Amino acid sequence: MDPSAPPRRWHDGPLAALDFETTGVDPLHDRVISFALLTDDESHDGLVDPGVPVPAAASSVHGLDAAALLGAPSSVVAIEVIARWVDRLIDRGVPLVVFNAAYDLTMLAAECRRHGIAEPDWWRLVVIDPYLIDWGLAQRRRGQRRLIDVAARLGVPLLDAHEAQADARAALEVARVQAVRNPQLGDLTSRQVVSQQQRWHAAKAERWNRWAIDNGRSLDDPAGWPLAAAVSHRATA
Repeated sequence: MDPSAPPRRWHDGPLAALDFETTGVDPLHDRVISFALLTDDESHDGLVDPGVPVPAAASSVHGLDAAALLGAPSSVVAIEVIARWVDRLIDRGVPLVVFNAAYDLTMLAAECRRHGIAEPDWWRLVVIDPYLIDWGLAQRRRGQRRLIDVAARLGVPLLDAHEAQADARAALEVARVQAVRNPQLGDLTSRQVVSQQQRWHAAKAERWNRWAIDNGRSLDDPAGWPLAAAVSHRATA
């Protein structure tokens, strides 16, 4: 390798993606029931027996219910597989794309703690969050920022929203398109992208908190990305 050559842009190299379907919207207490683990050259997905009932409201979103999960691996088995997969990404230095990372990664951390599984070394993990990037690049734009909305704006196909494999693939492509179309993002190193996302999250939380204080709503933690404060065991560097 030519030592004088400029470093390869983070989005030109290998990327991975992770997505969960779950029993609800509380990452600290709800459970994973479906997952997709995706890299540029392989993918692994599966169903999970969460050990708790799947609420009808959740089933209406992703179509998974108790009957669909019959015979699925237990949560402890599946979470161990997912956590060790993330460990391998960390060891290889591969960035992990997670749309709304503070939800999925907080849930993974909570599931690990629930089952006594060793957590990945979160603070070595390079996280790319297309949801947060979309907010950071267009903070004044109105409208929803769901994966299906962001993908549509960028021309990224998403034919089966709320299916973990389809969502993971779309998130991966969205991240690459965001980087290509926005050199102020794409020309950063992967660690610089992480730092920028932390700043965006802090700004987003502080903006929300100004509104929440006046309207009696719960406050966001400006340091709660990529993990919510309740599972974060030390501040990010």
